[in-house]
Amino acid sequence: MSVASAVSERGLVLARKQTGRQAAPISSSIAIVGVSNFVGVRLADTLAKDPKFGRRVIALDSREPAFSSERVQFLKVDLTQPTADSTIAEILRSHNCDTVVHVSFFGQPTRDESYAHELEVIGTMHVLNACAQAGVRKIIIASSTAVYGASPRNPNFLTEEHPLSGSKNYRYIRDKIEVENLAKRFREAHPEIIMTVLRFAMILGPTVENLATQYFRRLFVPTLLGHDPLVQFLHEDDAVRAFRLAIEKNCSDAYNVVGKGVLPLSTVISLMGRVNLPLMHSFAYPIISGLWLLNAADAPGQHLDYIRYLWVADGEKAKRELGFEPRYSTKEAAMGFAGAERLRRIHLAVPEP
Repeated sequence: MSVASAVSERGLVLARKQTGRQAAPISSSIAIVGVSNFVGVRLADTLAKDPKFGRRVIALDSREPAFSSERVQFLKVDLTQPTADSTIAEILRSHNCDTVVHVSFFGQPTRDESYAHELEVIGTMHVLNACAQAGVRKIIIASSTAVYGASPRNPNFLTEEHPLSGSKNYRYIRDKIEVENLAKRFREAHPEIIMTVLRFAMILGPTVENLATQYFRRLFVPTLLGHDPLVQFLHEDDAVRAFRLAIEKNCSDAYNVVGKGVLPLSTVISLMGRVNLPLMHSFAYPIISGLWLLNAADAPGQHLDYIRYLWVADGEKAKRELGFEPRYSTKEAAMGFAGAERLRRIHLAVPEP
């Protein structure tokens, strides 16, 4: 039985008896699953500072977040455990959680692919099972525009109707596509529960840490000879704003969340003060794949497609239905990261008094 089919088999039918839930009462809480990563920390901190988002933020993760707040209650939950769904369901019921935001996903490929699959795909199944059992009103799941795949056949701007064509041989992307398939099946089976999927462009900014920041942090940035695709970034502050809007609005669908405008990859590298290092793609793929196996590369060779081909997404649907308009452009997001990096280097270069 596939993981997607298992969702319907593992208790999701329990929620069919719980229809017509009303809007969140003032006393309700918001649960965030995955608060130890950058997105979870920023989101929990932001929601905790605004009382209109409920009386308390319930933070769920296997590791405690790197901040504390009187309005944030941390509860340890391991999504890879077989009983995670029942544990989460009990937490959601006991804390009257009306909305669940699921952000427990890796921001970059990991070499432990089996664990990543257990956390992201099986973990998402546990979260959905728990939400169904607890009868929550709304679920918001973080995804990525990378699920569309990078291809020479892609249109200039990918809409939400475009197939999720990420490489089946790239486990990092395949897991994200499988998570989206779980969300889609859940939405179809439970129309009474609002299911919002946010597909984020590459997130950049002063404090974010992910695959993009590691890539642009290098002095010599590898590219592929003869290829200079357009790229788009989302500022980290805009990413948090998108979550806030998704919590406030009742939009049950998938949405591209992207920054303003696009830039050629070579221009971004130049703006950041880095050196473009073009490689022949015929040997770049095997070299990067080998370095990945030796723990000397940030991503496997399959990821080179994302600096070779176009995968720019269209954000009109999020503007129209969520009311999301980015405050920062692709250039501003890139420069925000580059400026923070320069300050960090200056700080490291100055000796302690």
